[in-house]
Amino acid sequence: MDIFLIVISTFCMLLGIIGSFLPVLPGPLLSWIGLLLIGITNSIPVTQTFLVITFIIAVGIMILDYIIPAVGTKRYGGSKAGIIGTTIGLIIGLIFLGPFGIIVGPFIGALVGELFNKSSFDTAMKAAWGSFLGFLASTFMKFVISLVYLGLFIAMLIDNWGSLIS
Repeated sequence: MDIFLIVISTFCMLLGIIGSFLPVLPGPLLSWIGLLLIGITNSIPVTQTFLVITFIIAVGIMILDYIIPAVGTKRYGGSKAGIIGTTIGLIIGLIFLGPFGIIVGPFIGALVGELFNKSSFDTAMKAAWGSFLGFLASTFMKFVISLVYLGLFIAMLIDNWGSLIS
């Protein structure tokens, strides 16, 4: 059963990293689920304090993930349409441009969203830039936390390797 939980934990960790870039997956929360599952095993001891602290961080990051792009957009004069455009642009960019779409899609989406909101082109460009910067900051933050959780996961596996094999 421990091996099964570790395999599922590993899958959650990988999904967490992917979810750092895709808005449809809650990256840090998926990574935390991986930590939770590894804590359920009999072979790897994980304290409740550790799980609570990492959960609070994951939820905090999820909340910031919604706030940071909005702040970036608002700071540069954007609207809700720019924020929605950023998300739609990311998804369409990924579909048609692959990894390059992660960078281009949100910017173009925010620009189109602002233009649909009847902003001038200069205002739309400024708002698109703000939305793009907010998206990058938020994505970077989620990615770093997911990598930290992955590092903790790997460290726990290495520290308890002997008990896993026996």
